[in-house]
Amino acid sequence: MTAAAAERFPRISPAAPRYAVGLMAGTSLDGIDAALVCIEGAGDAIRIQTLATHYQPYTPDERAGLLRLIESGSLADLCAWDAYLGERFAQASQAVIQKAAPPRVDFIGSHGQTVWHAPDAQVLGTPTPNTLQIGQPDVIAARVGVPVVADFRTRDMAHGGQGAPLVPLVDWLLLRSDTEPRAALNLGGMANLTVLPAGGAPDAIRAFDTGPANALIDLAVQHGTGGAQTYDRDGALAESGAVHPPLLAWLLAHPYFGQPPPKSTGREVFGHALLDAIHAQFPDLPLPTLVATLTELTAATIADALQRWVMPTCPVRRVIVSGGGLHNRALMRRLAAHLPNIALESSAAYGVDPDFKEAIAFAVLADRFLQGLPATYPSTTGVRRPTLAGKLALP
Repeated sequence: MTAAAAERFPRISPAAPRYAVGLMAGTSLDGIDAALVCIEGAGDAIRIQTLATHYQPYTPDERAGLLRLIESGSLADLCAWDAYLGERFAQASQAVIQKAAPPRVDFIGSHGQTVWHAPDAQVLGTPTPNTLQIGQPDVIAARVGVPVVADFRTRDMAHGGQGAPLVPLVDWLLLRSDTEPRAALNLGGMANLTVLPAGGAPDAIRAFDTGPANALIDLAVQHGTGGAQTYDRDGALAESGAVHPPLLAWLLAHPYFGQPPPKSTGREVFGHALLDAIHAQFPDLPLPTLVATLTELTAATIADALQRWVMPTCPVRRVIVSGGGLHNRALMRRLAAHLPNIALESSAAYGVDPDFKEAIAFAVLADRFLQGLPATYPSTTGVRRPTLAGKLALP
């Protein structure tokens, strides 16, 4: 390594606080979350303070462009959007840094924007699990002038994992209890569960995607309102409609829900193609009926996953919720009805902003990478051994 490169390489000193930005754009395609945190300590004994957060929404044109890219984009489109989102992620970093005015920024952890996630793919009969997050980290590093850790999923996949979910270790670092078994639930585009046995070590964590959270609901609302609305604010549409039992039964028959963990999914499975199939199979459903049914699907599949895959070995009595779905009152009411004996709490009660938990997580995962510590485990992603997550881009 040259002297110039060595000077730019981040050094982790457990004796000193580290100031880091975490960046996240989820499958909901709503925008970029940024969090600036101060991390102290080392290994599994770290302390995290959130100094500032910033939300940079995608414009309607950006959201439409990303949807076109995912559904039918060319290689030229993909390369252009990778660079473009690098600029947008850099802007989000600069905005959150300006809010907090920290003494310095040591590094950035960027998840990027997932445009494809296919853990079960094959090419010519050969298993080829693959995933792609765009938002070019070299662009972020060049614009902000600090090292960037990114591309967190691919090493896990290379070692036999699903490449997701990635946040469970951070759930364990921030939300675990020595005396009480808990679960953390993130309601983003997909719903992710992390199981935290009382007093368990990192290799005792279990995690998986239960299925869709907001993605199908958002798509249905956008389609049904001609783009005038992009999500069901406060669950108002769902509350105004009634569940359609035949559609719910048809959706619950999807093979993903019966697949045991570890497993992960995305818009490739629960996206536009499935919404088109719903419209073909059940034409002319009123929008409130469709949204109510999709909301019930999310609640029912989360509850079923808990009862089927978690409770027999870890009888949790508390689920700590984060993500945009926390603000959907209809969804939270339906989830509470399915889980009457389990307390549902916001992660805010534990000092973690529920709207920015994943952005915070990628700052922590970047720190973990720079410490040379694993972030994924056989029980969280199905990877063959505890595995380091991330790659480094230097300014």
